[in-house]
Amino acid sequence: MNAELLDRYLATWNERDADKRRAMVDDLFAPEGTYTDPLADVRGREAIDATIAAVQAQFPDFAFRAGEVFDAHHHIARFTWELGPADAEAPIIGFDVAVLDDNAQIRQVHGFLDKVPA
Repeated sequence: MNAELLDRYLATWNERDADKRRAMVDDLFAPEGTYTDPLADVRGREAIDATIAAVQAQFPDFAFRAGEVFDAHHHIARFTWELGPADAEAPIIGFDVAVLDDNAQIRQVHGFLDKVPA
């Protein structure tokens, strides 16, 4: 995973148009890709897309942005992200590990929440 793929990943989480977002999910994730964090454990593009839509519905005025950490080697990347209003400190911060397949699509995402509102 490189910085360009991270940008596409975050853009997918920020895309509000359902058709565009689904096309982005299909391009970014392997068909049987998984996404697991403390609040979700899903498999497949449809379920990943539904998870993203649910997060957007829960936080309609928030957007994802890259955090301070990005490190990658082989088919693995780890990175931090922030979720919050555009012009304010992010109330939610997380850390993800993404594993790519041989086609440079995401096979697995393992997510952790480092900061959440009380």
